[in-house]
Amino acid sequence: MAGALNEQSAVRVLVSGGVRLTYVVDGAMGLTPAGFFPEVPESYWTEHPEALDSAGRVAMSAGGLLVERDGRALLIDAGLGVVSREMGVGGASIGFADSGALPETLAALGIAPSDVEAVAFTHLHVDHAGWAFEDGQPFFPAARYLVAAEEWAPHGRGETIPGAPSREAVLGPLEGRRTEIADGEEVFPGVRALVTPGHSPGHTSFVIDAGPLRVIAFGDVFHFPGQIAHPEWPSRPDVDATGVLAARRRLAAELALPDTVGFACHFGDQVFGRVVPGPDGLPSWQPVAAEAVLPAPRVLPD
Repeated sequence: MAGALNEQSAVRVLVSGGVRLTYVVDGAMGLTPAGFFPEVPESYWTEHPEALDSAGRVAMSAGGLLVERDGRALLIDAGLGVVSREMGVGGASIGFADSGALPETLAALGIAPSDVEAVAFTHLHVDHAGWAFEDGQPFFPAARYLVAAEEWAPHGRGETIPGAPSREAVLGPLEGRRTEIADGEEVFPGVRALVTPGHSPGHTSFVIDAGPLRVIAFGDVFHFPGQIAHPEWPSRPDVDATGVLAARRRLAAELALPDTVGFACHFGDQVFGRVVPGPDGLPSWQPVAAEAVLPAPRVLPD
C-alpha cells in the first residue's frame, strides 16, 4: 500500500518486468510552504491539509532510486549527505533537514557502494548529490558519474547555480570524474535520459523500461502534487520559469500515458504514482502501492 503525503518516505520497492526499483532514503526534509513555494496561494494549503505535516511543513525525503536489472545496479541521485540543520536558498530559510542514512539504507538492502556501476544525476543540487563523494573520493568507487552536458556547462564555466553543492565537496571532484550524457541516450540497460531543463540548467528525468510498466524518475520537475495540476506554481530554486513550465507540461502528459508510473522523490511517502484526471478535471497524482521494506530512517520532530 502507499503511505501518506505528509509523512517522510519509507524505503519502498516496486518490482516490474524483472526490474527492481527501490527508493534508497537518505533522510528527511520539512520545508515551509511560503519559503519554498512563494507563489502557491495560502488557500491551497488550507484546502489540502493532507499536504502538510503536523508542524505545517511539506514533507520531502531525500535519497536515490536504485534500479536493479540482471544483477546490475544504477543509482539515480545520491541523497543529501550528512546534514542536520536549517536549509536555505538564496539567503531565504526554507525549512529543516536531517539526513545521512543512505549508506546504512544501502547496507540494509544488501548493496555495497562498489556494487553500483553508475550514478545518474537528475541535477546537481545539494539534496541530489550529497553522497557522490566522501573526503574528495567517489563514494561509489566503481561507478560512472553521469550528468547531462547542459547541467554541467555552467558549473564548468564557474557560474554559481542556486541550490548547487559546494565546489570543494562535489563539483571539484566531479569535474574529473563525470561522464556527460545527452537527451535520449541509454545510460543503463533500459534506462534513457530525458533532458527536462528549467528547475536547473540541464535537469534530467530518466525513463525506465520495466515492461509491462514504463517508470519515469522526474527528479525536481515536480516538488509536490499540486504542481501537476498547476505547473505555473514555481519552486524557489527554479532557474528558468519558462523552461520549468514546459518541462512540467511535458512530463504531466508523459505520466498520463497508459502503463506509466512516476517516481517522485519528494512526494512524502507517496513516491510511486500515476497522473490521472482529478475530481475537478485537472491532472492529479494517484499513489501506486509499493512495498515498504524499511521504515523512514529519519523523522523530523514536530
